[in-house]
Amino acid sequence: MKLTAWAGELADKWTGQGLWRRSTHVRGVFKRLGLAAPLFSVGDADLLAAADLVHDIGYAPELVVTGLHALDGARYLREVEAPERLCALVAHHSAAYLEAELRGLADELTEWADERTPLRDALWWADMTTSPDGEVVTFEEREAEIQQRYKPDDVVSTFIQLAWPELAGAVERTEARLRAAGIDYV
Repeated sequence: MKLTAWAGELADKWTGQGLWRRSTHVRGVFKRLGLAAPLFSVGDADLLAAADLVHDIGYAPELVVTGLHALDGARYLREVEAPERLCALVAHHSAAYLEAELRGLADELTEWADERTPLRDALWWADMTTSPDGEVVTFEEREAEIQQRYKPDDVVSTFIQLAWPELAGAVERTEARLRAAGIDYV
């Protein structure tokens, strides 16, 4: 729980600066991930909670360098000596590599490996089933909301279309794990 507390302080510092909606989303994702925590060891559940709290930290205006929030957040976390695995989860959350490709930043994102584990899937699941207002939504509703928020020719709109199969896969795998464990996630 030490890592979660540390990440919570960082999240409060950076998402509390005029990013109230982002902060609300992060709190919703954190609550959602609480449902998935029993699927993991205590250490991994702590890492997952910490990753949630800081997954969108790269949106803080003072931390924006490249414009890819996953990369900017991971680099900041490395600067403040966060565990490398936490940096990697943030760098690769929700198929960020596809957005990195569209932005010409794919080589820079390779600083971290995408671990492609159930833990990573759970982070993607929670992010992709929580609205900007912190409410539980279906993956389809979240995808439609993202498309509506950005213009059709925006890189994020293109990215979310390209990422659909991978994001849907992470959501489906996590929900299957939750059902197998008898956990109500709806």
